[in-house]
Amino acid sequence: MDCTVAFGPLSDADRDAVAALIHRSLVQWYESRLRQGHRFGDQAAPFRIFPDVYEALDPGESIVARGAGGEILGVCFTHERPTHLAIGIVATAPESGGRGLAKRMLELALAKARRLGRPARLVSSLLNLDSFSLYNRLGFVPGALFQDLQLAVPAAGLPGPAPADAALVRTAGPADAAALAELEYSLQGIRRDKDLAFFLQPTAGAWRVLTLPGADGAPRGFLVTSTHPSALMIGPGVAADEAAAAALLWRTLDLLRGKSVVFLLPCAATNVVRAAYAWGARNVELHVAQSTAPFPSARGVVFPTFLPESG
Repeated sequence: MDCTVAFGPLSDADRDAVAALIHRSLVQWYESRLRQGHRFGDQAAPFRIFPDVYEALDPGESIVARGAGGEILGVCFTHERPTHLAIGIVATAPESGGRGLAKRMLELALAKARRLGRPARLVSSLLNLDSFSLYNRLGFVPGALFQDLQLAVPAAGLPGPAPADAALVRTAGPADAAALAELEYSLQGIRRDKDLAFFLQPTAGAWRVLTLPGADGAPRGFLVTSTHPSALMIGPGVAADEAAAAALLWRTLDLLRGKSVVFLLPCAATNVVRAAYAWGARNVELHVAQSTAPFPSARGVVFPTFLPESG
């Protein structure tokens, strides 16, 4: 197939095309395999937030596959971090399926990771065995398993009593960025200071960041939420323990009264998962963390997300 694959910035015209590509790719796959294409709506416009956010966070780090006429046939978002190369959404046009475009884009990302001397990390759906197999063949090894939970938050708030320490959760500000980054590094072994600084400033994602201070004033956890109407989602975040994770999740969900939201929880965080069930959440999918190098010893509870996927 006559097609170029390269890193490069996305123009405004490219961003609209990328939004349409991501939308078509998701609808086609979920409809053809699961009859669930409706999950992604009938408009591509909301998916413009993906190129907008990734270009704001890491300009020029998108990998784009273009046909002979310049049309965009595939996209893969990457972001370089001090501890790893994170890979975000990978999408190809339905009509280009089976031509190896996703593999070519990922190979380019992995070549960059090798030049940097860092592992590549991503979070992928376990329902899509095609992509799981591709990642596996390219050297990714699965790690933690996550439950995708959907919850329609009642307009009157969540049922039952709030978790212990929920009242201590507060809104984080730019001055908290360094401490939150250090907490994540101490618990999960990854650094993404740039992401946290991004979340704590006005951006295209309309982010809110909550944090839970410990008795010594140092953070026990944080949880980010995008309140943008095109990408209402919870994460990323990390907590020192399940009690802190439950308090942060409760307060975050309380910000979203009357709205339906999807969030990811580690299957191993059984107490938090049970609490989510009690609040009315139900499973809709499974995801898995994957890396090209052994995962560092991790502690606490991590909340992955889809935008931006930062490892």
